[in-house]
Amino acid sequence: MFHLMKVLISGGGTGGHVFPAIAIADAFKELHPDADILFVGAQGKMEMKEVPKAGYKIIGLDIGGFQRKFTMHNVTLVYRLIKSLLQANRILKSFKPDVVVGVGGYASGPILRMSAWNDIPFVIQEQNSYAGVTNKIMASKASRICVAFEHMDRFFEKSKLVDTGNPVRREFIVPVNRINAFQYYGLDPNKKTICVFGGSLGARTLNEVIAEQYEMLKHRDDLQILWQVGRQFIDEFALTPIAQLKNVKMLAFIDRMDLAYAIADVAIARAGALTISELAATHTVAVLVPSPNVAEDHQRKNAESMISQGAARMVLDKDAKQGLWKEVMSLLDDQLSQEKIKSALKHLAKPEAAKEIAKCIDQLVEKN
Repeated sequence: MFHLMKVLISGGGTGGHVFPAIAIADAFKELHPDADILFVGAQGKMEMKEVPKAGYKIIGLDIGGFQRKFTMHNVTLVYRLIKSLLQANRILKSFKPDVVVGVGGYASGPILRMSAWNDIPFVIQEQNSYAGVTNKIMASKASRICVAFEHMDRFFEKSKLVDTGNPVRREFIVPVNRINAFQYYGLDPNKKTICVFGGSLGARTLNEVIAEQYEMLKHRDDLQILWQVGRQFIDEFALTPIAQLKNVKMLAFIDRMDLAYAIADVAIARAGALTISELAATHTVAVLVPSPNVAEDHQRKNAESMISQGAARMVLDKDAKQGLWKEVMSLLDDQLSQEKIKSALKHLAKPEAAKEIAKCIDQLVEKN
């Protein structure tokens, strides 16, 4: 008798969780075109827009994150957590998934907790080099744990680990025409290009460092910058002198990151797991500036893992104003170091990560 495979994917909150989740769903659909895939996210978060855009159904839980100190927000969150657990249970009872996948983020916890309660097998996808709290708590009940960094047996049972790498979107693993990429952004293919990626919201530290380079850049006709300043900073930094330079392209948001990676001689970026996976997939040389405003300082740990393998350079956020630009220019002028980093990135890249995770899911479905 034909059985329609059902997979529930939970998590989100940021692009670092949402886009890998969509990539996993796409890969599973390639294996099983008739599979029924349902996403569960957090109300008001980006997954509620991005998942339907990708062609999948999603249900939002009324859940948010705890703040580190006691606040009334945390008191109300306890109520919302209980409510979300009950909602998660109803979703599982109604949808009846064969397997659940947790990718991290607010919605992942309640769904994984209730999956364990209902004896539904689940896969955890841990993107970072330092495991998240929810994933550590739920790991003992997981059937498989897909990871992207070495030494994850510090956090998880070794027998459950599968070294898949982090999924990236399809556009990052297909060849890009560099000339077309330069044309798309209105930049000169004959100039050295620095790309600044602070995320969709932007990163103040990175923006301030770039803004201070006005005097130098106005005398460097051989150099150009593609600068994602972020939606929350565009109005402020559009008024700075550097924004008027012809060799500086300032954007609130970069909509074609694949083309941006293709033109970068050197990138400046935060060290989220998704960014690191994209850098590896596109073999993009980068100076990483880990965000200090993340749980467990996991971005610094991600960056340190890259450095230990010769795949990036790093400047800490607190040192960025003094050392970031110097590090970038040093790397930009050092072709040998760039080639060594690219070689390390090629070794680290796992373009088939989404397919490997889809295979893990498939094996669990077959087993159960």
